[in-house]
Amino acid sequence: MMSALQAQIVEDGEAALVYYSPKTAINVEFTYTVETYERGMYSAFAEAMLGAEDIVIADKKVYTLQEAHIGTTTKADLSRPHKVSAEAGIPLLLTINEKGILKGYNLPLESSQPAHQPQKSNSKADNQSKSLPVNIAPYPEEVLMAATRLAQAKAIAKQIFHLRETRMYLLNGEVEHAPADGQAMKQVLAELDKQERELTELFVGKRSIKTEHKIVRFEPEEKDRYWFFSAEKGFLEVGLHHADTIRVHMSLHPQARQLPGDSKKKKKGVELSPIVYNLPGSGDIEVSVKGRTLAQRTIPIAQIGIDVPLAKDLFTAEQLPVIVFNEKTGNVVSISK
Repeated sequence: MMSALQAQIVEDGEAALVYYSPKTAINVEFTYTVETYERGMYSAFAEAMLGAEDIVIADKKVYTLQEAHIGTTTKADLSRPHKVSAEAGIPLLLTINEKGILKGYNLPLESSQPAHQPQKSNSKADNQSKSLPVNIAPYPEEVLMAATRLAQAKAIAKQIFHLRETRMYLLNGEVEHAPADGQAMKQVLAELDKQERELTELFVGKRSIKTEHKIVRFEPEEKDRYWFFSAEKGFLEVGLHHADTIRVHMSLHPQARQLPGDSKKKKKGVELSPIVYNLPGSGDIEVSVKGRTLAQRTIPIAQIGIDVPLAKDLFTAEQLPVIVFNEKTGNVVSISK
């Protein structure tokens, strides 16, 4: 704690750089599907008038959890700062990223190219909001004139059968004015199919499915995390009797520093530099629901690692080294000259 407190203090007029060890957070991205069922206006007449049996009888949504993906994000660990002062006799050639994490030492300069700016359009039409087309079923005139729901259903069913007959006549070549070519025929048939589908949905209802994602972020700890998922409502804040429990189990393995008696006798006269790298620990993460494993992964965790100083003579030689650090873990990636 004392070394951390002192590292935060940069005296007035002191030539020094401060960087931080990285800190790992866990991201779990859940993928799930949402099936939407919409009841048709004339579902009561679907079987009698169209012979349909697979009918949506009520509006509802069904949520299904598909998979999970374990990832990480990194930020600066403000409890582990490191000060490199010019008084140490080491050239201050540190490259520190925008988060305050050490990126490298004596790295070659990167050419900074301005980000590509999208061209602004002067067209007034581009700046105007575009209205979305409204989907209206192709009702025949008899539907609008019908006085009762039963009469409306009969008129729509009659139009559905008329569309089917038209399509059959086109395919059999029994029409007086046939489309000019194959492409025109394809477009006409597609439009007939679209109209029939929209009218049929008024009886049998609509079914649609889409895929959605939910990302949860948390810091790794030696305790389980829980979320709740319901087939009727999706993700819930609290568990209900009909909801499944999603369990995130974590097993952490901190990096341990060996005691002097357990290691070989250190060489005398090795002077340490104020530049340290982080030797990260690790964690086993498992995401499961109802006994089924959705994802598992072993990841390096920076904050349960230890600081390891580099030798000072590495930075006082005639040719300075080029050192690349891992910005996620703080470990050394490479040292070269």
